[in-house]
Amino acid sequence: MEKKRCTAIVLAAGSGSRMNSTVAKQFMHLDGKPLIWYALQAVESSEIIDDCILVTGETDISYMRREITEKYGFHKVEAVIAGGSERCFSVANALRAMEGALRIPNRDGYVFIHDGARPFLTSAILQSTYDAVRKYHACVAAVPSKDTIKIADREGFSAGTLDRNLLWNIQTPQVFDTGLIRGAYEKLLKEWEELRKQSIRVTDDAGVVELFTDTKVRLVKVAYHNIKITTPEDFLIAESFLHAGKRVKSG
Repeated sequence: MEKKRCTAIVLAAGSGSRMNSTVAKQFMHLDGKPLIWYALQAVESSEIIDDCILVTGETDISYMRREITEKYGFHKVEAVIAGGSERCFSVANALRAMEGALRIPNRDGYVFIHDGARPFLTSAILQSTYDAVRKYHACVAAVPSKDTIKIADREGFSAGTLDRNLLWNIQTPQVFDTGLIRGAYEKLLKEWEELRKQSIRVTDDAGVVELFTDTKVRLVKVAYHNIKITTPEDFLIAESFLHAGKRVKSG
């Protein structure tokens, strides 16, 4: 089967609020490199990804270009654009930009949407999600839940226990046929105000596809260490993963 064009959308428009830092999270250093470096390095070295749109804060665009993409030679990043007030708007901005920002527009390929705060993206994860999207048209990186999950009532008491065998923790990348994810997001933007009135929240790209299309989203089991850096404790965990990996390589 001929390989279709694969575009990565890397989201790095976060702040340092939950990190108790005045520095935007994506620029904080993890083992000597800015956090965003790790996701972009995985994209740059991938044989699957052809090009990339990087989404960041509007005031960070110049810095991102100068201190990240140019400094580290991330040539697959063809555009650095501003994000929106919410994650879904950042993705929508990137999907719109794909038509004009890429040297070769991705109209009939695949889109890999990845959180820049997940530094442990690997070639294996990209390969497994690529294999799945070619077969199922929509997939997400995920891991089976290790924890017991309970439903709480409004007073904060346990109202029931969910079947852990059916529960998965969702990660990124989330990968889709280009036309599928574009169409789903177009519907989301049109219905946004009505969804807000009904208190319907969409927290990831798979949710957009599930809400506005009939396509089922395939869960692709990947590595538990593909964590998202959100709090200072996450940085400590990520550093331990990196150091453990170095010990294995040197040993």
